[in-house]
Amino acid sequence: MTAFPRGACAPLDNPGKSECACVSRRGNGIMASWIRNGSRMREAKMSTLVLLVWLLSALDAVKVSPLIDKVGDHKDFKKLLRTRTNVLVLYTKTATSGDSHLKLLSDVAQTVKGQGTIAWVNCGDSEGRKLCKKVKVDPSSKQGGIELLHYKDGTFHTEYNRPTTIKSMVAFLKDPSGPPLWEENPEAKDVVHIETEKDFRKLLKKEEKPVLMMFYAPWCGVCKRMQPIFQKAATEAKGQFVLAGMNVHPSEFDGLKQEYSVKGYPTFCYFEKGKFLFHYENYGATAKDITDWLKNPQPPQPKTPEVPWSEMDSAVFHLTDDTFDSFLEDHPAALVMFYAPWCGHCKKMKPEYDEAAEILNKDADGPGVLAAVDTTVHKALGERFKISGFPTVKYFEKGEERYTLPHLRTKNMIVEYMHNPQAPPPPELSWEDKPSSVSHLGSEDFREALKKKKHALVMFYAPWCPHCKNAVPHFTTAAELFKEDRKIVYAAVDCTKGQNHEVCKQEGVEGYPTFNHYNYGKFVERYNGDRGEAGFTGFMRSLRGRDQEKVVKRKEEL
Repeated sequence: MTAFPRGACAPLDNPGKSECACVSRRGNGIMASWIRNGSRMREAKMSTLVLLVWLLSALDAVKVSPLIDKVGDHKDFKKLLRTRTNVLVLYTKTATSGDSHLKLLSDVAQTVKGQGTIAWVNCGDSEGRKLCKKVKVDPSSKQGGIELLHYKDGTFHTEYNRPTTIKSMVAFLKDPSGPPLWEENPEAKDVVHIETEKDFRKLLKKEEKPVLMMFYAPWCGVCKRMQPIFQKAATEAKGQFVLAGMNVHPSEFDGLKQEYSVKGYPTFCYFEKGKFLFHYENYGATAKDITDWLKNPQPPQPKTPEVPWSEMDSAVFHLTDDTFDSFLEDHPAALVMFYAPWCGHCKKMKPEYDEAAEILNKDADGPGVLAAVDTTVHKALGERFKISGFPTVKYFEKGEERYTLPHLRTKNMIVEYMHNPQAPPPPELSWEDKPSSVSHLGSEDFREALKKKKHALVMFYAPWCPHCKNAVPHFTTAAELFKEDRKIVYAAVDCTKGQNHEVCKQEGVEGYPTFNHYNYGKFVERYNGDRGEAGFTGFMRSLRGRDQEKVVKRKEEL
């Protein structure tokens, strides 16, 4: 069978007449017309036309996006899994059975570029059939003749069974081990899930029933805890109230967040007839608490101010800027806790400190006394002793500061220490002070340092952050593995230090840790992959693998 080129005319099966059928492409479509002696005929011979359209359609087979790796050979497939750590593979029964998925996956591949890889295996051709047989995949047994499988760090991870939408697929590839999107949860069917600001405005304009909107971020722990409660309340309140959810973490919603005072996640806003009335603030709520509140919605009640520690019944001596020095003159051995009333760690330590004071301060022959200073009130003392974190516990002997004791937090430890005061063990070195292959950057050298590297993975962190502490050893190991590669750097920025907070703000850091990928100093993408050694190293291997493939391709073209 002869294949005719684009725009060619084919002779009809009617010899003797000057007729032909002209088939051409217009955009993505096909146009066929009959030509006779330079003019169009009104009647067409359908058998020939169908044949010609089929021929051209065969030539115009699905155009696969260059971002989708078409794989047929088993060795190439193994190499793909070896060099890419996050791969979603579409297996199809024939060359055309995955057409709709390929179009969708082309958009997905564009969105997750640098974070995930999309590949296609046609099990219908001879080479692909062998590959599918080796990996034991048979899309012909699946609905639609397609199968989607995910591979992580070189091995099979899971079958993709979430909705086949761009949003769901992108979310999956950005965090393959993470939970599905909230709207994918069948138990959340009664929550109205809002995606755009336009949809949000439309809801407020058209909805007659009162609306309770939950503004959230996917990574937020409190949000995750509240979601099942909120969706249960949505079901119970269905028909009378509308409960809606919207992920407003992306920067495109900054204006919306400012408009409704969304300063943390989750934030609940109550609307009646499209107008915002007030916030709902009972984050520890049950579904019943929410539905009960909706029946009689009230603005948040002013919080009862806490009674200052110094005004409570406590055995602790509370010192001021004026009484501090004279108190130390009268008490040759004293332990002083510098605190802030809002500090969570201080609140946790206060009852322990109180109990220890009950033992030590009421014993005239005791080894020493316990005192405390609210440095948010008595700021001169905070500045004098360079208090930068809370609580800070210091031991004074004969009016002189001897030791800072970060390890004293419980009643027993405090009492034991006062009976045998000694220098504390040397403080653990900070991450920055420990020798490693991680490059620690600050506001003064951040830009210049990154401009010199083709690929930089930067960890923005806070020293006190538990998630950061968990990630540090894995990030450090990854940096060590790539230390000989001059084009790569694993860098870190302590956002709590000096002027670094300004850099972190400019780079869009809203939580710790945040990982950004840069190419010669230019931001490329946010890294949301696994925070273990395999995730950090696999991400960089994937980037370097692509660099090498480009070099090989250029050489071949030359």
